[in-house]
Amino acid sequence: MKLWDKGISIDKKIEQFTVGNDREIDVHIAKYDVIASRAHAKMLQKIGILTANELIELLGGLKKIETQIDNGTFVIDPQFEDVHSKIEFELTKTLGEVGKKIHTARSRNDQVLVALQLYYKENLGLVKQKTEILFETLLGLADRYKDKVLPGYTHLQVAMPSSFGLWFSAYAEVLIDDVYLLNAALKTVDQNPLGSAAGYGSSFPIDREFTTKEMDFATLKYNVVAAQMSRGKSERTIAASLGSLCNTMSRFAMDVCLYMSQNFGFISFPDALTTGSSIMPHKKNPDVFELIRGKCNKIQALQTEMLLITNNLPSGYHRDFQLLKENMIAAFEDVKDILDIFNYSIQQIIVKDVDVNNDLYKYLFTVDNINTLVVEGQSFREAYQKIGGQVQDGTYKPDTSKKHTHVGSIHNLCLDKIRAKFPD
Repeated sequence: MKLWDKGISIDKKIEQFTVGNDREIDVHIAKYDVIASRAHAKMLQKIGILTANELIELLGGLKKIETQIDNGTFVIDPQFEDVHSKIEFELTKTLGEVGKKIHTARSRNDQVLVALQLYYKENLGLVKQKTEILFETLLGLADRYKDKVLPGYTHLQVAMPSSFGLWFSAYAEVLIDDVYLLNAALKTVDQNPLGSAAGYGSSFPIDREFTTKEMDFATLKYNVVAAQMSRGKSERTIAASLGSLCNTMSRFAMDVCLYMSQNFGFISFPDALTTGSSIMPHKKNPDVFELIRGKCNKIQALQTEMLLITNNLPSGYHRDFQLLKENMIAAFEDVKDILDIFNYSIQQIIVKDVDVNNDLYKYLFTVDNINTLVVEGQSFREAYQKIGGQVQDGTYKPDTSKKHTHVGSIHNLCLDKIRAKFPD
């Protein structure tokens, strides 16, 4: 069944190419089509298109479909083009002529668009929740290991003293920036497009403010052309926000892989979280974090895909938009899984003691020692040259007693202030 079927036989090869794998993808948005159809039916009754009894019948039919979706028995059979045609078929099969009325005053264009907006809205909220859980985990680890020294690096060269507290809370605070972008994406999709129909509205006296409230959108996309133009633009915005979050997690995963290696040896994980080698019995590979890194890098490429698909499209609907769904939905599902596994794994980190007296870290405190000379009255340039000379002639002996007291430094992490910054 196709919502646009006019009784004309369609070339099967063309049909397969144009439908693609929409049936499999649309399972993810089935419940949102039911939500939108319920609101649309109530609105049709409000403006006199449906009778009160017809509305009761439609709501009952939609409830049965919703129950099937919830318990996992809802299937989009091969004879259906997508979830929208399947739901209308089920309503018509159960309710007869009443079921055929559900599509009044809407197009598949705004039907797809509103279902996707509802999916995006809910899943952006879930990603935010899972990000906050990881954020709290990292702040907890920062507090627990705030006194554990960790060498700081620039250019992968030993640079200055850091700490595990500083490392964990750095990634926690960067997650806040990612949530700012998630919130921007959420605000972008929290606009009701239903009623834009094929992109030019309807001659029916529909009540778009009513459906906006029914579906709990913050506002609506007033201009019907703008509503259709949001398809593609929303995906680009979401992809940018997910990409930012994945950039943070990818970099963090890279740090974990680096610090686990024997050449660094700063951290470890229980054997159950690592994998071995088929020929090297000593191996404890950080496969989880390598896959996190790889999956996150793949998701960061999504924004480019969204840009290239939609970049030169004029206003109005184009079938190209169908290609946005699959990888957007897959990205959401992957990001949620990544956040869960990252949070689960990082809680089991084993932080090792770092011997700052090891010759590897001999020059970790040169800047601190320069600063001590400045406090004692020397100019910075004079102190720099003095410590630099000691490094060159091999007479440098580090003083590790210096404390960093300013806001956000090793010995003043400001964890409470970072926690207070996390946005609603």
